[in-house]
Amino acid sequence: MAEGEEAPPSSSSSWEKDLADALEEGGCDLETVRNIIQGRQLPAELRAKVWKIALNVVGKGDSLASWDGSLDLPEQNTIHKDCQELIDQLSVPEEEKSVLLLDIESVITFYCKSRNVKYNSCLGWIHLLKPLVQLRLPRSDLYNCFYAIMNKFIPRDCFMKGRPFHLFRLLLQYHEPELCSFLDTKKMTPDSYALNWLGSLFSYYCSAEVTQAIWDGYLQQADPFFIYFLMLIILVNAKDVILAQESDKEEMLKFLETSPANLDLEDIEDLFSLAQYYCSKTPASFRKDNHSLFGSSLLGLKDDDTDLSQALCLAVSVSEILQANQQQGEGVRFFVVDCRPAEQYNAGHLSTAFHLDSDLMLQNPAEFAQSVKSLLEAQKQSIESGSVAGGEHLCFMGSGREEEDMYMNMVLAHFLQKNKEYVSIAKGGFMALQQHLADINVEGPENGYGHWIASTSGSRSSINSSVDGDSPNGSSDGKGVKSLVNKMTVALKTKSVNVKEKVISFIENTSTPVDRIPFNIPWPDRASLERHISSSDRVGKPYRGVKPVFSIGDEEEYDTDEIDSSSMSDDDRKEVVNIQTWINKPDVKYNFPCNEVKENGHMFPSHLLVTATHMYCLREIPSRKGLAYIQSRQALNSVVKITSKKKHPELITFKYGNSNTSGIEILAVERYLIPNAGDATKAIKQQIMKVLDALES
Repeated sequence: MAEGEEAPPSSSSSWEKDLADALEEGGCDLETVRNIIQGRQLPAELRAKVWKIALNVVGKGDSLASWDGSLDLPEQNTIHKDCQELIDQLSVPEEEKSVLLLDIESVITFYCKSRNVKYNSCLGWIHLLKPLVQLRLPRSDLYNCFYAIMNKFIPRDCFMKGRPFHLFRLLLQYHEPELCSFLDTKKMTPDSYALNWLGSLFSYYCSAEVTQAIWDGYLQQADPFFIYFLMLIILVNAKDVILAQESDKEEMLKFLETSPANLDLEDIEDLFSLAQYYCSKTPASFRKDNHSLFGSSLLGLKDDDTDLSQALCLAVSVSEILQANQQQGEGVRFFVVDCRPAEQYNAGHLSTAFHLDSDLMLQNPAEFAQSVKSLLEAQKQSIESGSVAGGEHLCFMGSGREEEDMYMNMVLAHFLQKNKEYVSIAKGGFMALQQHLADINVEGPENGYGHWIASTSGSRSSINSSVDGDSPNGSSDGKGVKSLVNKMTVALKTKSVNVKEKVISFIENTSTPVDRIPFNIPWPDRASLERHISSSDRVGKPYRGVKPVFSIGDEEEYDTDEIDSSSMSDDDRKEVVNIQTWINKPDVKYNFPCNEVKENGHMFPSHLLVTATHMYCLREIPSRKGLAYIQSRQALNSVVKITSKKKHPELITFKYGNSNTSGIEILAVERYLIPNAGDATKAIKQQIMKVLDALES
């Protein structure tokens, strides 16, 4: 080699040597490991050390040291049989088999005892242990690695009809609505084909080499949700075959279930690259709103009101919507579609939102069809022009009230039926947006709300006075008169034949952020937003000597006393009771099977129990037959109103609060769908009157 000439780069083993040296030195963290490996195939001899770092078990003690080693669980025979079958699948010297069998059986038995879990072969733990056993780890490391995987990477409720699979269906619908719709039509839910994908992290079907390669990448990602995107890619890859299938349901399910078995070692790099791409095209709310699926069971004890099995589509937080369209470059950007009635939209709306009056869908289908056409064209042009309102992802925003958002849900369903990808809903609607802005900007509208909120109500004097050069009728073309989307809305409201052209021209001429019109409708203070009642209401204990006001009547169409009982303390929610035991209690006078109805329309099978002084709601736990959470405890003398709807007399609303000299203070609202509601309300009313009479006397 000539003097001064650089040595050629060494073979691929150079990075392997760097990795081996780093691992040998000790104190190596996951970030260092990732920087050295850079997605390359992990050497077999270094896998154990890398996995232990990724699982954060390096230096962990022997959890089984204090255990007496008793293998005496009721299901011990099943455990032993499953462990023996695993040993038989492995290439292990005969003299080592008995020791390894004892290690595996000890790990499972101790885990069951320490976590108070009943073992079942269907859990798939044997398949999770198989890749770990192949690393020839000491028993203490084997247990620590198994525990870490169960704790961090296996989602809670990973069983048939479990929450993780409802979430996966929403992800599939978001990216591949046609495929999702096809599988829904065939009644092939994700839990029917992907239970062992998720429960074993693919080791159930994949070969040992492929499983190790998948785990190499997945554990280094340190993101438990990444498994969802790997599952998604496997389905996407099989999409054409699935849609062309003409075989019966059982054959199709078998094809789907075993599809990971077709993965080869050379497929893994592409699998992860595509998963990363789909991951980058998914709203962050997918993770943030479902983080309780993974991690310590203590974090997941709080009962989640969100029933994903009833969700129409993926929900996105209003904070993410606001942040997303500020960012530059790649990432999820939303085209927000405000589906509230025109008068609500005009009074105040997100300044980048496109208005689509959902009432038109039934009242004027032709105009609705034209509006949808214009909306999609507007979305396309806004993306091309780099508009602040542009985004590939359609996010529909309602008011946040169940009664008002009924038509918006129909509009959402319309887009989903058309197999429109990237469709989501703003969680909590415009009410949640108001609350969020109040939380981040407590000083008031003049200090920042105007940046986000615009109004198109030209009659408001504050609008005209706040914009220089604005004519009284709001038609001036002066700078800052209307935001981009306000202009779109005006164009859509005109019956001109040039609607589409106007919308496009507005977008093409507005590629930079526009001036915002200050938010000028009355803005409730933070406390009143949280309680959804007037901020002038007095807060305090009942005024001495004032009898609680109690009434039964028809519910108003728009109720301003909305306080969801989800504000109940977490301690109440954690208490689990046996339903029949409570029903049989001597002090329980009435039991009414019912459905608890939340503001978002989700329903939960429950029981209303009435005693001499209190009313209890026991919400059934789907995964634990015969058991329920105590969802609420309410004193009967705190009931101030019971209402029902004329159209739905079985939907009963209970309002709880205090009576004082200035009126009634509503503290909580609960809704129930009760069969034979008349009998239930009559019985409850009679019991309430007894309580009030007793208090009076």
